Amino acid sequence: MKNNVSIAVLSGCFIFSLAAFGRAAQAQEGTVVATQTLVAVDAKSKPPASASQITVSVNGHKEPLTAWKPLDPANTQIALLIDDGLRERVGRELVDLRTFILTLPPGMEIMVGYMQYGHVLTAQAFTLDHVHAAATIRLPAGIVDMTESPYFCLSDFVDKWPSASEPSHGSAAATPTAQHKARFVLMLTNGVDPYGGSYVNEISPYVEDAIEDAQRAGVMVYSIYFADAGMRLGIQDFSGQDYLNRLTQATGGVDYYEGMGNPVMIGPFLTMFQHAVAETYVATFNAPTTRDPKRDMVLVKFTAAKTKLNATPQLRPGNME
Repeated sequence: MKNNVSIAVLSGCFIFSLAAFGRAAQAQEGTVVATQTLVAVDAKSKPPASASQITVSVNGHKEPLTAWKPLDPANTQIALLIDDGLRERVGRELVDLRTFILTLPPGMEIMVGYMQYGHVLTAQAFTLDHVHAAATIRLPAGIVDMTESPYFCLSDFVDKWPSASEPSHGSAAATPTAQHKARFVLMLTNGVDPYGGSYVNEISPYVEDAIEDAQRAGVMVYSIYFADAGMRLGIQDFSGQDYLNRLTQATGGVDYYEGMGNPVMIGPFLTMFQHAVAETYVATFNAPTTRDPKRDMVLVKFTAAKTKLNATPQLRPGNME
């Protein structure tokens, strides 16, 4: 009889423990955290006047925006990543690249880096000194396949992106804030991934990895397609442009290009990029997390009446932390 009672008590405790564990897991999975993302307003659209005009869907459920603010140049970083395999033909674009840097708004940080051998060689850290940054623009080395893959370079760079609490070159030491600096990458490359495929619509795991790394880091990627990057025009160039389109759209950015050849001038594309940054907003909302917040990703979609909005379709909740 005593044994039966003991077994019953133990069974009851075990059932209670399972129930308690289930409730704890449910509570943990039901946690919501403040989350931010960049949302670009199409140049042909009228920006929404307030957060109430915007609908955000998180994992298929509507969530209210808690904040909708224009991008602050003083809280913005732009990384200009140049393919070091580009040939001498890009030399005529150096003046436009320097002009682009010199015309950035005061307070906006810029960094120039060269993609080579799977990583980014930085000419200088993020800086407010636009004159100094413009002076670091140089002619690329022009060696065939020097990047190894621009997507290796991008993944490595965004994984090591300095946090908002670290000091920036040319500025006073920053103090930790709840809001990260807005992060943009502008890539100048042909987008070819020699390890991931040569045909249009062929999946490259390295492109997919770069997309996910940028999404987790909250980086909006733009690109200017420049065909002459260390290899002759061919079928690979079609795959490169396809990869760049996928990368930029998946992070809320745009791939600028003129057909399959080099642009006549990249100056107009640089101006379009500057306008896109100026027309970007910071949206804040709540998103659910689970037991592994560092690996969580949620699906998001922004809509507004008569306005086209560009944003990443997937991000890490709690990315303000």
